[in-house]
Amino acid sequence: MDPILNILSISKALFHLTVMMLSLSQGAHSMPVPTDVPMCTSSETAQYSLTFKGKWTPAAFPKQYPIYRPPAQWSTLIGLTHSTDYHMWQRNDFASNGVREFAEKGEAWTLMKEVEAAGERIQSVYGILSAPAVVGGTGQMNTEFEVSARHSYLSFIVRIVPSPDWFVGVDSVNLCIGDHWRESVSLELYPYDAGTDSGFTFSSPNFETIPQDRITQITSSFPSHPANSFYYPRLKRLPPIAKVTLTKIKKTNQIISLPVEPTESNQLPTGNEIEEALIDTPLDCEVSMWSPWGLCKGKCGDSGVQHRTRYILLHPANNGAACPLLEEERKCFPDNCL
Repeated sequence: MDPILNILSISKALFHLTVMMLSLSQGAHSMPVPTDVPMCTSSETAQYSLTFKGKWTPAAFPKQYPIYRPPAQWSTLIGLTHSTDYHMWQRNDFASNGVREFAEKGEAWTLMKEVEAAGERIQSVYGILSAPAVVGGTGQMNTEFEVSARHSYLSFIVRIVPSPDWFVGVDSVNLCIGDHWRESVSLELYPYDAGTDSGFTFSSPNFETIPQDRITQITSSFPSHPANSFYYPRLKRLPPIAKVTLTKIKKTNQIISLPVEPTESNQLPTGNEIEEALIDTPLDCEVSMWSPWGLCKGKCGDSGVQHRTRYILLHPANNGAACPLLEEERKCFPDNCL
């Protein structure tokens, strides 16, 4: 099946499942949350629009950028609103079976069952949301959702396609401060490794991690392996690979169009959109190990010459370091002269 049609088919099925799950969860009431967590005291629910924007470009991420089979793209977004006693996923914790299947294959059925079970068991899930897949590294997806005072947290996950088990997302963003709802939140997103597959590159074959590792953030130097598709040792940190903007919707259902301003609660400053579009990550040339020295060629009794070679593994990009010499020679004395 065409991968694009497959993605759209999965997205459509997830939307139907979301509607069903949302209707099941609306009647749930949250259990008491821990007293050491600031309580939301708003007397009304709030609605938000969510805009996810991919920033996965060949200029910002030139190393092994996926061009085809399949090209760089984003899976369906799966998220939920919940209370503080539930987590869809957490950094430095083990991924659930549902998160594992979604991060590795983009399959959300097990994850939805886990969310449904949590809603019935501890009554911490208020609503489920989804947004359609993006066929392209820089596309955009949108959706809307509702939060309540007892369920003021948002979590979501989006799979990086293709990848072994990599994803982006947010864990428990609180949209309530005291008795009022935040007008807007803008967060830069960075890649995470689910800890269930040991592949280093976007197109790595399935190689299960045994024993399972914890969810970790991928950085420019971690995992520290030259084969890693996100390994850029010259960078202090990776550029953001995506961005999410949450905007409170007015009661008239008109979306507030005010610009998003950085706040203390935002995880990272967003910067200027024009500047963000011009990110060029330098990619240094990478070459193979030297071959063994070749035969010594020359006349008997005189010094000869022998050669060794290496080849280019990765061509430089964006003013990265140029490739070194690919051939060397040295003097030698011929063996086995008659």
